[in-house]
Amino acid sequence: MEEARELKIGTLINDMGRIGIITKVIKSGALETNSSLINWRLNYEIIYSDGSITIIGGESLYRMIKAEIIKVL
Repeated sequence: MEEARELKIGTLINDMGRIGIITKVIKSGALETNSSLINWRLNYEIIYSDGSITIIGGESLYRMIKAEIIKVL
């Protein structure tokens, strides 16, 4: 599987006709506890032109871009 590149803050997208902008890149990290290892994934915060806000996982976003559901402008 090809490695997806990280999208930058300010990237414009077209999400099925809705225009959005990436406003935050929430980096992945890890927390080690006595009982388990908790992992966080890369996430993006997107604000759309209608004012709605969403947070989406990086892998999900990359799959939708590859499937042309979301287009990077």
